[in-house]
Amino acid sequence: MILFVALFALSVVPFVLAAPQPSLDPIHVPLLRRNPHNVEDLPKALAALKAKYRIGSSTTKRAGNSASIPVIDEQNDSSYSGQVILGTPPQTFQVILDTGSSDLWVVTTSCTTCTSDETPFDASKSSSYKASDSQLTINYGSGSVKGTVAEDTVSCGGFTVPNQEFLAATTVVDNLLAPGVSGIMGLGFQPISSLQVSPFWQTLFSANMLSEPLFGFYLARWDTSSTVITEAPGGSFTLGGTNTSLYTGDIEYIDMPNGSTPSYWLQQVSTITVQGKTLQISSSQGLAAIDTGTTLIGAPTSTVSEIWSAVPGAEALTGQYAGMYAFPCTTTVTASISFGGTNWPISSDDMNLGQVGTNSAGTPMCIGGIFDIGSTVGTGSGVPAWIVGDTFLKNVYTVFRANPASVGFATLASGLNTTPSGSSGTSPASITGTNGVPLPSPTTSSGLSSHQRLSAFPAAFVTLLVGYILAL
Repeated sequence: MILFVALFALSVVPFVLAAPQPSLDPIHVPLLRRNPHNVEDLPKALAALKAKYRIGSSTTKRAGNSASIPVIDEQNDSSYSGQVILGTPPQTFQVILDTGSSDLWVVTTSCTTCTSDETPFDASKSSSYKASDSQLTINYGSGSVKGTVAEDTVSCGGFTVPNQEFLAATTVVDNLLAPGVSGIMGLGFQPISSLQVSPFWQTLFSANMLSEPLFGFYLARWDTSSTVITEAPGGSFTLGGTNTSLYTGDIEYIDMPNGSTPSYWLQQVSTITVQGKTLQISSSQGLAAIDTGTTLIGAPTSTVSEIWSAVPGAEALTGQYAGMYAFPCTTTVTASISFGGTNWPISSDDMNLGQVGTNSAGTPMCIGGIFDIGSTVGTGSGVPAWIVGDTFLKNVYTVFRANPASVGFATLASGLNTTPSGSSGTSPASITGTNGVPLPSPTTSSGLSSHQRLSAFPAAFVTLLVGYILAL
């Protein structure tokens, strides 16, 4: 769903420096994908996304290291997670890697609402765990996570921070996490942290521990597979560098918009092209958060209407699904987006989330990958009007750079994100929760009559992708 310039308490720096760190070679963290949710919860997910975003330097060469961490793709691109280690002795967890939030939290053995699918952190087994007297609730729009503010040794990709603050969760809203996922690691900036602390990556950056002041993502595509896959290799998260084997050519960096301050990773959408029709986006309507924790692309009401008017037969959905659009499944939607530089193409596979039902004429209709985020989200200083999630990010190698504050994109290396072997057609709709709120599990649309309107299609299933969004 976060800008740069990270300030961190100087007292923590000596502890970070003392911790053993990886070699100079990058460490890649694999990403993972989790179970889908039902389409009935999609309205909650959209509301949660809006809640998440409603918030009102040195040039010295870094003298540290980099690490590439494997990413797991959960349930056909429904979310991406990486491995984090907490405590002494270490306990290992899969957490959502989210550039749209800035807090780290994990479920604990004290959680009263958690399920057996979520591996909990056992604080009693960690000699380095320190709990505070503070309790905190992080709201997600239609749910929340509550717990104790604590600190412990945290490691990711071989980097270690001995006294990283995090939320030890004791209550988590139902279905907030997919099976196998134990929490969220926020990769945004400190100003949007509910804990009001430096995020893990920013602590490393401030302590001069990274070879380069950046991290990179490659997110794999599995949404074209005809089979629902619980987990699959999901790409790579590289901390403190980039993985040059995953992209070709130069990385095109574009600085954060003038006047922005470190919070979200912001860019300015300049144009979007659909079916050959190019829309010029005004500066007042183009501020975008680049968010690995959101599955789709959210844009202002007027822009989304124009986008889908370029697709013959596209219809706005009504009722509880208002904000989503559907189009004839036989149509191939071509799209591209620019942030003031290259016009980056978006695969038609990512623009089609799968069949959701039929229109009044009996035509099979599919949900589109760009939705209406509303006209009020972009008001106020620094609040984005767009949320650019994995519908776009699967098509590029993405780099988040702290100094100078910027986001970079590069062309994926040959052979990456092609249709997986054995796939046939588009898998059921899989949407990543625009605000940390899970969507419904898959159902079939074969029972819909030819006269049913699209506003009544309990048949689609839209799974929350990496987007578990925090509302501050």
